[in-house]
Amino acid sequence: MAQLTILGSSNAIPSLEHENSHLAVATAERVILVDCASNPVVRLERAGVDIHAVTDIILTHFHPDHVAGLPLLLMDMWLMGRRPQLNIYGLSYTIDRVESMMALYGWGEWPDFFTVNFFRIPASELALVLETTELRVLSSPATHFLPNIGLRFEFKAGKKSFAYSCDTEPSQAILELARGVDILLHEATGSTKGHSSAAQAGDVAREAQAGALYLIHYPTGKYASGDPVAEARARFPREVVLAIDFMKIDLD
Repeated sequence: MAQLTILGSSNAIPSLEHENSHLAVATAERVILVDCASNPVVRLERAGVDIHAVTDIILTHFHPDHVAGLPLLLMDMWLMGRRPQLNIYGLSYTIDRVESMMALYGWGEWPDFFTVNFFRIPASELALVLETTELRVLSSPATHFLPNIGLRFEFKAGKKSFAYSCDTEPSQAILELARGVDILLHEATGSTKGHSSAAQAGDVAREAQAGALYLIHYPTGKYASGDPVAEARARFPREVVLAIDFMKIDLD
């Protein structure tokens, strides 16, 4: 059993139907969150993901739309009586700031708080983030305003692999990270500094020879414009899907 759930699909400005981009990956042994936006308890409950089953959180970078929900998630886990340890992964740049942010909340004084283990990921291409009996997660630097990573999930039992670009300009490192994956989730904010358009996402998917392209982190609500799926399809001949909130993708 392996399933990817889109907890949010919007770029930095959410709408009523689209929360900031973040993901959940559930396997038989682990539940891994990728970034932490909004009110995590509510999003996870609506998605049918058990908050008590969350084992790991990977933080791609320290922008508010990707980490602002973390203090609330940790506090709520504590208030709900969590005892198992929780692992949080990120670049040193990101983890240093997370620790400073949590210190402002005085979390060291929360009584009987569960153990949080921080793991600092090297800022290098195809760095190992975590490995279990079921999967391996790799990261590579993205090209953004501050240190950021994309991710690659590889399963050891013939399940579908996928890569997530996170926020990035078209990037050779992200292209190589996505090489040959079954599914590429690529941002489509627009062709601006630190970001990519849907057409550019299609170029990356084509060059990486991905099996399918899911567009994510795109403008939503009153800021939406054009047809991102059509833009990507003009560059990528295989399946193109617009990721939406609470979409579930079967990886088996």
